[in-house]
Amino acid sequence: MYIIQHLDLTASLNTLSSLLSAFVLGALIGLERQYRQRTAGLRTNVLVAVGAALFVDIAMRFHAIYGGTPSPLHVVAYVVSGVGFLGAGVIMREEGNIRGINTAATLWGSAAVGVAAGSGMLIEAILGTLFVLAANTLLRPIVNAINRQPLDVESVEVTNTVYLIADKERQKDVMKALEANLERGRYPVRNLEVQAFGEDDVEIEATLTVTSIDGDELDALIRKLAALPGVRQAFWSPSTTG
Repeated sequence: MYIIQHLDLTASLNTLSSLLSAFVLGALIGLERQYRQRTAGLRTNVLVAVGAALFVDIAMRFHAIYGGTPSPLHVVAYVVSGVGFLGAGVIMREEGNIRGINTAATLWGSAAVGVAAGSGMLIEAILGTLFVLAANTLLRPIVNAINRQPLDVESVEVTNTVYLIADKERQKDVMKALEANLERGRYPVRNLEVQAFGEDDVEIEATLTVTSIDGDELDALIRKLAALPGVRQAFWSPSTTG
């Protein structure tokens, strides 16, 4: 059996060291991105770092096991290339919001685990699984805590804007309902602009004062706004610079 033949505690300790280093260093990079509220934050960077470390570790083990033949390395290269396209397929942009990037990173890490398992490196596959799970579970409270904190870095400006496409004849009613709903949701408006959108509609842009928001709560509020009479479309979009 390949699994029995490839059991190597010393090599597995090297894998553990590599994954731990990737986890810590990826977390350091991700913390900076998360603090600035970028799309690819703490968990995404950790997942990508851990996946990359496992791919490289597997490649090195292949070289040690199979000697001069490069065929196993070619297999790993094709897996890495293929899962990149798969990951891109699950990243979607919905109404101004990017979704699925952590899922894509998780798929990439899972591919590395699959390569390890398929090559008989059972311990490496288990270690990779544990680290990917840790990135998606143990780091989630840290991500949530950071996201709830307002930004105080001068070089970073976060702007969240709510957009409504509404019937021109119902403009005043829609604006009144928009301001009332945002106030109830504790999202004060910093700036409110209205501009023509075609012949019969207007686009209402409400720039929020708060820099730290709860995405799920704002999504629920957007759904409520979309159901208002005269509203044809509703969505929100975060914008960061720095």
